[in-house]
Amino acid sequence: MYKREYMKNKLFISNFLKKSFLVLLFLLFLNNCKGIPGADARKFPDDPKLRVEKNLEEGRGFTLNDTFGKPKGGVFEFASSNELWRASLDVIDFMPLTSVNYSGGIIITDWYSNKKSQNESIKVTIRFLTNEIRSDALDIKIFTRKCKKTIMDCNFIESNQTLVSELTKEILKKATIYQKENLEKKNK
Repeated sequence: MYKREYMKNKLFISNFLKKSFLVLLFLLFLNNCKGIPGADARKFPDDPKLRVEKNLEEGRGFTLNDTFGKPKGGVFEFASSNELWRASLDVIDFMPLTSVNYSGGIIITDWYSNKKSQNESIKVTIRFLTNEIRSDALDIKIFTRKCKKTIMDCNFIESNQTLVSELTKEILKKATIYQKENLEKKNK
């Protein structure tokens, strides 16, 4: 009998605390309400078209065209219009690519070796730090793999600063050419 009364009291206290919490939360909510924001009619024009224009200028609201008119999925036109991206892919187009991530801003090639030296190969990683055509826009790393007889007996070296600077210079030159071509197309 004592146990049953204890359980009733425990349930009563639990329900009481839940209801008290909800009432307290509701009172806090009401206390923070200071009216509807933007409800002062003197601050907004009478004409609905002017109100819509003002809301769009201030970045409020949404249009159905933006919501339903856009195609689903990624937008890939930016990758082709980014001069640095296009130039980088053009400069290293002879190398097989392992990973290309436009949104992450990185291009990673696979190991590449020419026919002259089969035991030596290089791998290039290009990170885009900015979309502007500048000397510090790219972080290029070149890794060299030198193997003696088998692939298991290789040394890996991050190397060749002269090749890094030549590659950077070539990408920036090509990107500048692409940028000039885009400006000429826009001006026509």
